[in-house]
Amino acid sequence: MKLLKTAELPKEIRTTFFREHWGSPEMVISSGTYRCDELDGFAVLNREGNILGMITYVSQNDFLEIMSLDSLKENRGIGSMLMEVVERVAVELGVSTIRLITTNDNLNALKFYQKRGYHLVEVFPGAVERARTMKPEIPLIADNGIPIRDELLLVKNMTGH
Repeated sequence: MKLLKTAELPKEIRTTFFREHWGSPEMVISSGTYRCDELDGFAVLNREGNILGMITYVSQNDFLEIMSLDSLKENRGIGSMLMEVVERVAVELGVSTIRLITTNDNLNALKFYQKRGYHLVEVFPGAVERARTMKPEIPLIADNGIPIRDELLLVKNMTGH
């Protein structure tokens, strides 16, 4: 596996990746609308150069916000590797917290983040319904059968790391 900055991948590859995995490169969440194919981040590629995982983020004054995290092969350490590199970036930037938003249906993500020290700090009821007005391709129901309605904010304190 090879780790590289997303900026090292051609933009059309990043755009295609987000279209295939998110419906479009645009991420519409409570904190704003973002073009994931234009954000800072990292990708993990296999020997053939295929993307196995990708993470994107934005850095604000005293926090870093993860916008997307994809691991196409679960339980292989890809997501963990991507989280670790972004956490190192946060420490290098001197930010005090990392935050991210996921949705109420994403039970695997909730487990993954909490095992890594992230705390659920806020629920935004109906946020996904509002996001659908700008990004109608957001599904109503997840693959696991749970209606996708709310956003959940998770935060990790980086002071002392």
